[in-house]
Amino acid sequence: MCIAYLSLGVNPHWPLFIAANRDEYHARPALPAAPWPEAPDVIGGKDLSAGGTWLGINRRGRWALLTNFRDPGAHCEGRASRGKLVSDYLLGDIPGEHYARRIHKIANQYNGFNLIVGQGLEAWYVGNHAAVSTPLRLAPGRYALSNHALDTPWPKVERLREQLDRLMPLDGSLSLDPLYTVLRDQTRPDETALPRTGISLDTEKLLSSIFIVSPHYGTRCSTLIALDPSGHGVFSETSYSPEGQPVERHDWPLFQCNVGGASEASPQSPGDSPERACNSL
Repeated sequence: MCIAYLSLGVNPHWPLFIAANRDEYHARPALPAAPWPEAPDVIGGKDLSAGGTWLGINRRGRWALLTNFRDPGAHCEGRASRGKLVSDYLLGDIPGEHYARRIHKIANQYNGFNLIVGQGLEAWYVGNHAAVSTPLRLAPGRYALSNHALDTPWPKVERLREQLDRLMPLDGSLSLDPLYTVLRDQTRPDETALPRTGISLDTEKLLSSIFIVSPHYGTRCSTLIALDPSGHGVFSETSYSPEGQPVERHDWPLFQCNVGGASEASPQSPGDSPERACNSL
């Protein structure tokens, strides 16, 4: 996953809200989000090349999301799958703080990553780059994350944050379509505003929008997770074709998740290339 927005303990009607896009090669096999057959308490997508996932939630209200840290010069083949950082947390029962500290100790086994793990409204951020020297507990607030450190003000990160801040409802309503519209924003910033991350300018431009479309690499899916104070909400995902067109959308209701603490959430089913810039799980 390559861009995400998190609203944590701020909106009284939706104290936990996540909106995210996963960018990846179209040829890399993956399953769309659904309850996992081997672990029906977990709902999330699945990477079929290396295993794991990029975003998910489980029956106990544990949730996690991952983005890759863009550092093409430091990328090494053969390292452990970053997607397992999310799936192992969802399948386990280690408290978020302890899990984040455990991962921090072995972080050099992975290529660059940002990981946020949560239980209700308690969330911890950890990574394996200079911007994160130790696991950080996230205070209530609104956060945005792409392929650098949390809240790095890349143009697309700030654009996503500003648009979703405006859209968060002031009452108990929640309309998903406008949120998906934001996640499908293909606006590219002026060339002078682009970060310089060790890739070519053309690739930097390609990756500079919230929603990415190209023949071989782009946004594969958008995901929305929202929980209200009573623990009811939705996990929604839309998958896209290589042309950036919606292919399918599924909405799973979530129940009985105490977002204030220990909780339950029950999903019910109905080189210089993009890979080097946002490396695979």
